[in-house]
Amino acid sequence: MEEHIMGVSIDKEGALEFVRDYHPYNDELQQLRILLYGPTGAGKSSFINSVDSVLQGRMIDRALTDATSQESFTKNYKTYKIQKGGPGTFYPFVLNDIMGLEKEANSGAGVEDIKLAMMGHIKDGYKFNPLSRIPEDDKSYNKTPTLNDRVQVLVCVVSSKTSTVLSAKYVKKMRDVRLAASDMGIPQLAILTKIDEACPEVKKDVKNVYKSKYLKKKIMELSELLGLPPKCIFPVKNYHSETDTEDNIDILILNTLRHIIIFGEDFVNNP
Repeated sequence: MEEHIMGVSIDKEGALEFVRDYHPYNDELQQLRILLYGPTGAGKSSFINSVDSVLQGRMIDRALTDATSQESFTKNYKTYKIQKGGPGTFYPFVLNDIMGLEKEANSGAGVEDIKLAMMGHIKDGYKFNPLSRIPEDDKSYNKTPTLNDRVQVLVCVVSSKTSTVLSAKYVKKMRDVRLAASDMGIPQLAILTKIDEACPEVKKDVKNVYKSKYLKKKIMELSELLGLPPKCIFPVKNYHSETDTEDNIDILILNTLRHIIIFGEDFVNNP
């Protein structure tokens, strides 16, 4: 099935084949590490579940989500591997979920902890402390990170419902993370979630994302907010209430994942 996303032709089977055939070109890299960050409730955990669901062909809910809480439901640094084929076999990329950003200084994931995570200094399972960064003598502090511990792609997840009303404190935290990633050379992109909740046309039919002027405007606004080029911002509808996967939702998720992998590979192999 082929559709057009903001004027770009996307073939579901082709994108799915790309992901299934992917293997890091660099032999030292066992798995491409993708770090998701963004405001609380933006849909980071839901995106992980959606990627898992698309690749498994059935609904998956391993990354716990909360539809009612105003605070971050994710408290720990969590690495998600996606099963490929039988048990014990996984895709050569991982998705890292973290505590959400919150507008107040002493709440949510700390910018310094996110920087350390990008550098590979934080081990899986670390429970974030909004009041202070991880100390170097903590059992979850990795003193000697390898290429496989470090982040290769940084993904900012923002809800299309709140993207233009984020407070200056939120934006500062997000831009601080972006600047740190830029200093490390880490490629970045953004995911605009909840597009069906923000746009009535898309709620009626997900395929309308391809022609929605409202979403194009949202992408341009988020581009100005984060300083990311519009071509690096991808509209996505995460699986939420559906009981089965759907091609039109899958295409958006696969297109985003394909670009994430391409960005990461370019970074790892850039001399």
